[in-house]
Amino acid sequence: MERIYLDFNATTPLDPRVLEAMLPVLQSTFGNASSIHWFGQRARALVEEARETVAAFVGAESGEIVFTGGGTESDNAALRGALAAASPERRKVLVSATDHHAVTHTAEALRREGASVVVIRSQTNGSVDLEDLAAKLDDATLLVAVMAANNEVGIVQPSEQVAQLAHARGALFLSDAVQAAGKLPLDVNDPPVDLMALSAHKLYGPKGVGALYVRRGTRIKPLIHGGGQERNRRAGTENVAAVVGFAAAVRLASADMASESRRLRGLRDRIEQRLVERAGAERNGEEPRVPNTASLSFPGVEAERLVMALDLAGVAVSTGAACSAGAIEPSHVLKAMGLPPARVQSSVRISLGRSTTPDEIDEAAARIEKAVERQRGGNV
Repeated sequence: MERIYLDFNATTPLDPRVLEAMLPVLQSTFGNASSIHWFGQRARALVEEARETVAAFVGAESGEIVFTGGGTESDNAALRGALAAASPERRKVLVSATDHHAVTHTAEALRREGASVVVIRSQTNGSVDLEDLAAKLDDATLLVAVMAANNEVGIVQPSEQVAQLAHARGALFLSDAVQAAGKLPLDVNDPPVDLMALSAHKLYGPKGVGALYVRRGTRIKPLIHGGGQERNRRAGTENVAAVVGFAAAVRLASADMASESRRLRGLRDRIEQRLVERAGAERNGEEPRVPNTASLSFPGVEAERLVMALDLAGVAVSTGAACSAGAIEPSHVLKAMGLPPARVQSSVRISLGRSTTPDEIDEAAARIEKAVERQRGGNV
């Protein structure tokens, strides 16, 4: 049985070209990038070259990029770091209801620790409610967190309007761009963001490495203390090979983004249309979306059972965020969008990637149709 992977939003395979870039570093460039001798400076040069590459990817200056252990750490460093550096007059944080748990759970932890945290409502189409955001913003607001693109339904958020509203009240804007990177062009100056989270393993790079963009002049205190790495913003010896792999993945994504986006959009629309017509699926969320993501509800079907049945049939999809695997609670994103409980419980996420082919899409659709029919007792 040929296995078909359609869960690229959870993680992507390491691109062979990224591995090729990493191998020489793993094999011979073992020096500590903080050391001043020849071995250390070879490593330092690779780190700084990678920093310039990642910075250019988002339109930043190299000194504004902080390498981290991944997107979750970047979000934590942004939220906790900004709050730790804030004045007593600005301690309020606004967080989108549909943001990733790396943001929402961190915000909940900050609330338990005494911070003022307010949730911004979502509209039924998955977009942040800008009127609700405007009503909740005030002069005590330190930071507004709204992700660039949603990991479950693929909705591209109105970042330009969010930035305008936040900055008009003197607040910072944190954009979790983990799911947008490599799928959409990113520019930290258009719209202007103050903090942006990135992750390598979502764009065919290695796991365990990410970045936090920190606009020059933005005050944050370090989340991790120790040495003076990353200009005293993130202690710990740099993972040079992973950082090099991150930069290689970024270069590949930049070169292929336009053509790959068109290809994936066509394949995504193809499987959506077939499942809507033949399996009675209902699409969750509206345009604009990232080109590779489909969130579909199958009335009369229990999503977790469907995901397990599809795994046995050789098709990998998910019920939503990979970080929620095994969780009893239904998708917080779909709930925040106001979808009925039955629809939330019958929803799966299909996310396509670089290796997805038209034949795989057609075969996956056929297997999904059969699995749905079985769950419905033969009545599609």
